[in-house]
Amino acid sequence: MILDLSSVLSEQHNTIEQTVPVEMDVFQCETGSYELVRKSDLSLCIAYAGDKKLEIFGKGEVTAVIPCDRCLADVKVDISLSFRRKVNVNPDTYVEADDLDESNYIDGYNFDVEQLIYNELLAGWPTKILCSEDCKGICSVCGQNLNKGACDCEDTGLDPRMSVIRDVFKNFKEV
Repeated sequence: MILDLSSVLSEQHNTIEQTVPVEMDVFQCETGSYELVRKSDLSLCIAYAGDKKLEIFGKGEVTAVIPCDRCLADVKVDISLSFRRKVNVNPDTYVEADDLDESNYIDGYNFDVEQLIYNELLAGWPTKILCSEDCKGICSVCGQNLNKGACDCEDTGLDPRMSVIRDVFKNFKEV
């Protein structure tokens, strides 16, 4: 969805307060494509901050289906879209300032809401997803989901150099 910023950037500097739907159904990034199964409307407030700068406030929430990092089972993850941005919309001056944010979602008087949502999802994307805290993962030999049951594979995951220490623990359980 594209919003027109001309009323905010004009002499009257009107504020835009609008609730917009999240139109994105799939979030695509370098790690894959993830379905968005629930999307709340995004509440936006765009105000003039002086000297060709805008303040953008937003709040919303989406639920994405992301595979568990250990067992690859689908997990529904709620991602909050709560942000406050200050951007410069003057294309003539490029100033690297610490208090300004990247604004690849503003092109002239056009504000691309979907690009803003994409940026916020990318920034707020969880780094570790687990279906449960005690997820056992999958067998590295046969691929069996160990949460659903054990497999008949040998335990080859131990380093053979550590066998002496493993034997100490087997023989002396009090240790």
